Amino acid sequence: MLEECGFPYKVVEVDIGRGDQFRPEFLRISPNNKIPALVDHDGAEGPIELFESGAILVYLADKAGRLAGGDDRTRYSVLQWLFWQVGGLGPMAGQANHFRAFAPERVDYGIRRYTDEVNRLYGVLDRRLEQTEYLAGQYSIADIACWPWIVPHRRQGQDLADFPALQRWFDRITARPAVQRGFELGNERLMDPEGYDFLYGQTASVVKRRRESHDTSRDGG
Repeated sequence: MLEECGFPYKVVEVDIGRGDQFRPEFLRISPNNKIPALVDHDGAEGPIELFESGAILVYLADKAGRLAGGDDRTRYSVLQWLFWQVGGLGPMAGQANHFRAFAPERVDYGIRRYTDEVNRLYGVLDRRLEQTEYLAGQYSIADIACWPWIVPHRRQGQDLADFPALQRWFDRITARPAVQRGFELGNERLMDPEGYDFLYGQTASVVKRRRESHDTSRDGG
């Protein structure tokens, strides 16, 4: 989205495999201790800090005055598909990724449950994209939000050949120069055992303990 809008930006890496997400300064920006997060030092009313990708996309679209629809009908079409991704595609695809590729033990029910649900959601996308070139008619933050979840479709147990309209949409977005530039900045790194310890098994007490350990180390304790 930053590339599409042409906004200058600086990428700050947060090493979630080594616990950077529990640092107090990051938790102040992202209390859910997840990435992404955004700090806009040039906000209209001063610096603004945001977490949650959906909120970040809406903010950037409003700041740029584009990619979120102009009239009410288009804007709410964009928002409904954005919320569909936030509440459905993202969480379900994430669980499929986990149970199929990263779970420490094989859980057949979890694999079947989430693979089937992602398949259903791909079907929703395919039906929609049979009717329109992009999810809300024109390219928007809804497409930007959904596209990354289709990139690992094979890991989710999906074959895009089964969803021809979705395949065409996916290829069309993949060819966008801004998408290619943004995608090149990301990278996927498999976690070592220490990284898994930071990523999984997070309870409220674990997060509190890790946050306090950062406070102690910062104070020289």
